[in-house]
Amino acid sequence: MDGRTPVLIGAGQFTYRGDPSTSPSPVSLLKIAAERAAADAGVGAAGLAAVDALAVAGFTIDAPGSNRGMIPHSSNPPASLATQIGAAPDWAVYSHMGGNTPQQLVNVLAERIAKGETDLALAVGCEFLGSAMKRLTKGLGFEDWREDADLPPPERIGDPRNGVSAYEARHGLGRPINCYPLFENALRARDGRSVTDHQARLGRLFAPFTKVAAHNPEAWFPIERTAEELVAVSDRNRMIGFPYPKLLNAIMEVDQSAGVILASEAKARELGVPEDKWVYLHGCADAADLWFPLDRQNFHSSPAMRLTGQRALEMAGVRLDDIGFIDLYSCFPVAVEIGAEELGLALDDPRGLTVTGGLPYAGGPGNNYAMHSIAVMAGKLRAAPEAYGLVTANGWYLTKQSTGIYSARRPQRPFERQHPTVLQAEIDILPHPDVTETPQGSATIETYTVVHRREGPFMGIVIGRDAAGRRFAAHTPNDPETLAGLEQGEQVGRPGQVRTGVDGQTNLFIPD
Repeated sequence: MDGRTPVLIGAGQFTYRGDPSTSPSPVSLLKIAAERAAADAGVGAAGLAAVDALAVAGFTIDAPGSNRGMIPHSSNPPASLATQIGAAPDWAVYSHMGGNTPQQLVNVLAERIAKGETDLALAVGCEFLGSAMKRLTKGLGFEDWREDADLPPPERIGDPRNGVSAYEARHGLGRPINCYPLFENALRARDGRSVTDHQARLGRLFAPFTKVAAHNPEAWFPIERTAEELVAVSDRNRMIGFPYPKLLNAIMEVDQSAGVILASEAKARELGVPEDKWVYLHGCADAADLWFPLDRQNFHSSPAMRLTGQRALEMAGVRLDDIGFIDLYSCFPVAVEIGAEELGLALDDPRGLTVTGGLPYAGGPGNNYAMHSIAVMAGKLRAAPEAYGLVTANGWYLTKQSTGIYSARRPQRPFERQHPTVLQAEIDILPHPDVTETPQGSATIETYTVVHRREGPFMGIVIGRDAAGRRFAAHTPNDPETLAGLEQGEQVGRPGQVRTGVDGQTNLFIPD
């Protein structure tokens, strides 16, 4: 405890709701959040210019397989932002994809500070798909967004692997709106609830999130909704991927940014940051579940959520009962349900499960949602300096998990982050089913979903087991009768026949 203790000293957020033709460019969004964080800390432009470490959460359009040429943006966002704020950081990184990224970046930066590698750091990110897609559909230009397209590539941080295998991608698992419903239906079947009862449960789960969002000035949809509204299918709340209508899905077409500034205690004092602004990272952990969805032990649990939660609590030296504020990553209901179960939280915990309103309502800005969670959490902990706050962050398909525990209380022990490989070794040896890409013959459904377009259902996805117990992915026939039947009652455990489809690339499961 020699002045190297890392501390969060500033946090800033920005939400743009104006005309898309004059929307801020990606780097401008980053700069606004950074400037607000600096103003919050009271260090101003000079403080921003002094950062010696800069970490930017990856933009969604830089995800594998996206068409980068459609939307102009910097080829090196950390370098572009550093120029904008007048900084010359010794260490500057741009993250790979994943909603776990903001918490992971804070964990890494705090470790660097504790080791004496960094004194003053900025972590920041944004999403701009809201105005970008409007510009594209309205034929508007991007002349004001054309910035630094020829910079050398940035140093990257995080795991670069795609979230699904080529086999999974061929069967539609590569889109979150298709994949997360598979987990949801598996969870419902495990618990033995009817489709109707489970839908009501989902509404009751997320209605309190909308209430929080309604009081969040930076929320994308600051509208309180009833449980019934959230799950009633209508023209304005169409089914996306069974069992999720639109209002239960994260919204990514937003224009939002958020960032935090961290420093060593010694640097915070040197900068004159008042101690009532200080918020400490008491505990943290990072790990990933078995990487590809088909390799998971099952579709209703997350060992990585459980173990990162336990490790963060151990590092902080607190119990779950000591936590006063909670923000569970909430891209879809099942992320909250499984996260709560793995941590030992009730879904109706009186503390609430979000401080922002969650991704479907506060906004799901690509890989940067959890930065908003951390920013809001910092404000709550400053107002309640004896309390602790828990933030969880999830990447890909319930795959990558990062957890942080914060408080304005000064830690009683040095900051020592456990290397992520320790937890990862526990997860990687977990038993899991064999996978076959060429199933044939009798099989049963392990989990499933029906994917919808505006016109209605068009594709059934099944994860099944063949007669030997091997797991496979398949589509179902796309006739209206089959697709409608998949939504009318529980399908997990339903028998059928599986074979290679006529395209030779995908499997076809025909229910009995």
